[in-house]
Order: sequence, then structure tokens, then C-alpha cells
Amino acid sequence: MLQTRGAGEDVFAPYLRAANVQPDGALALDDVKEMWFSPGELDELTLRQGDAVVVEGGQGGFGRAAYIGDDLDGWGFQNSINRVRPHAGNDGRFLAYYLTALRATGFVRRYCNVVSMPHLTAEKLAAVPVPLPSGREQKAIADHLDRETAEIDNLIAAQERFVGLLQERRQAVVEHELTTAVPAVPDTRVKHLVRSVRQGWSPQCLPWPGDGIQTWAVLKAGAANRGIFRPEENKELPEELEPRPSTVVRSGDLVVSRANTRDLVGSAAVVAGDYPRLMLSDKLYALALDEPKAVPRYVAHLMASRRVRDLIEMAASGASASMLNISRDEIMNLPMNVPELAEQIRILDHLDRETADIDSLIAKTQRHIELAKERRIALITAAVIGRIDITKGT
Repeated sequence: MLQTRGAGEDVFAPYLRAANVQPDGALALDDVKEMWFSPGELDELTLRQGDAVVVEGGQGGFGRAAYIGDDLDGWGFQNSINRVRPHAGNDGRFLAYYLTALRATGFVRRYCNVVSMPHLTAEKLAAVPVPLPSGREQKAIADHLDRETAEIDNLIAAQERFVGLLQERRQAVVEHELTTAVPAVPDTRVKHLVRSVRQGWSPQCLPWPGDGIQTWAVLKAGAANRGIFRPEENKELPEELEPRPSTVVRSGDLVVSRANTRDLVGSAAVVAGDYPRLMLSDKLYALALDEPKAVPRYVAHLMASRRVRDLIEMAASGASASMLNISRDEIMNLPMNVPELAEQIRILDHLDRETADIDSLIAKTQRHIELAKERRIALITAAVIGRIDITKGT
């Protein structure tokens, strides 16, 4: 369990948690947290080269697995992690790849029989059947997958960098148009453009998304990231909880994230479409704009502009860099450089034409990334279940 206070001879040490284990089987150790361990706990909860770690539950996603490629000296791990230490002659890489395939194919979800908060406990994990080839075969399969997945990962990384460059180019086009617009009313702020503001709630939801149309669901903080409304970023509401229709998003709402990382807090996006059962979380505001004064899409562009982003990031506060907050008053007082309505519409039409080719190229590249990820998991699955003979000739 997370220990916030030490006692006696306790040691303040880094620990592995669910968020460090990524969906692709990699360890993300750039965001390290520390807690108190007794010397005995730290001796017992070691992480050595050759171990596999599996997420039991929590924000990292139950069933995610990763291989420990180097000794993590002085580290422990939290109770949301199961450590598997193979017997001599077995390869932890093979096991991590196998568990990654089980999760991707839906086995882990069915196996855990998820009805509320999911958990792949140590007992359940120990009982997972494993088709265990010889140690030599395990190593050959793992070596092959290391090489092949590294190539795919490099390709994905290059495509993601390309998407980033395209997004920067797109933002530069938008920034140029916004900075040349002349405001009709000086010193306009968000509060001068808004008819109403609503905030949602954050009940204990199911771990999978609902559709927001037939099933009730609550949006996550990331639903408005980087100016794009993502209705699929939600969690389904359990049937036993009473929904709150007053928190449902409405077409044309400007949804603003009040809590997120420094570069995403204050992100704003316009709801396009009707989602009669999709509710706001308490980390989101929905702004209904006075549309004779401002077009929601234009305000969303302004919220993403460098000038306003700098103000948001300066105003955001919080104890952790992974979750900063900005208050409703601070959002309401952000300056908005809005011209007359007809000029807003003209600029938006021009931007749509100017960014159409960039958006198309971004969409195509993102599709290539998704196909590469599908190829990666298909390769892993085929190798660990013996559908392809990796060991021939070894």
C-alpha cells in the first residue's frame, strides 16, 4: 500500500506503479514517484532483470505486462503490481509477450469476469494457463519479437513525430489568422461570451467506455485534449447508479478541461453531435456561448493559441505535475480577441480550406500508426501461441 509517512528505519525509495506499465509492454520510468518502505519490505519487493510485472488493477490498466530488462536497484513496487519471477531456464520476456497477447485478444477481460472494478489478482494470475515451450525456444521467440517489435516501434515513433510536425504546422496557420483579426470590443474576456457554465460529477464507473447514446457514460478529462472532442474518452455508468441528465453535454458546448497535465489543462473542444446519455465529469466544464457574440469553434481556437495557453499554464496549480488545476474564475477571465461574428465566420471558413490537406495527412498517418500497432500485437500473438515457427533453424 502507498505509504506517505515513514517510521523508524523506513526508507524513502522509488516504486513501480500501474501507470509505469504501458499497453505495448514497455516500461515508462520517466515519471518516478517515491514512498516509504521498511528495510524488510524493500528487500522483499525487489525488481530484477528477468522479472515480468503485471498490473493487477488501477489506472495503468489491469493485465498490462512488461519485462524488467535491467535491475532496478533500490526500487520497490506498489500493491497494484504483481511481480512474476521465472524459474531458472524460463524467459521473462516470453511470459511478458504472452500476457500482452492474452490482454489484446480479450482473454484477460473475460478471465477476470469484470462487472465492476477489474482486478487480475496474484491468485488469478498464477492460474493463467501458459503453453510453455523449452527455455531455448522461449529465448528464440523472445529474441525474434524483440527485433521485430523494435522495428515496428521505430516506425510508429517516426510517424508520431511526423504527426507532431503536422500539428505544429496546422497551429501556425491558425495562429497567423487569429493574430491578424481585429477585436470588435477591447478587453473582452470569456465571461463576456458565455450564457452558462456547467460542471459534471465523477462517480465510480466501469472501466470500459459506453456509447453515450444507448448507455450512460461519464466523460474523462482527456475528452477535450488539444481542441478535439473525443466522445469515446469516457467510462460507462454502472446500472445501479442514477444518472444526472443535467450534466449531459449538448451539441455546440465548449468543453474545457479544468484538471490535467500542464500542457493539457485548459484544453477546449466543441461538442459536435448529440449524445443524450454522455455526461460531464467534475474535471470538465461545459460553456454555452452567446452565439450572437462568438462562434464556439472560434473560441476553441483562441483557447489553443499560444498567448492564451501561456496564461492558462501560468494560472494552473497543483501538487503534482501530472494533475494541475485551473479554476472556473481563471477560465472566465481569460482574454478573448474576438472580432465581429461575420469576421469570425469568414476566418473559420478560410481556416477550414487552409487546414484541410494537413488534416487529411494527419488522419492518414494516424491510421498507419493504428495499423502498425495492430500488426505488432498480431505478430506477438502468432509467435507466442506457435502459429508461426520462430525456432526453425535455431
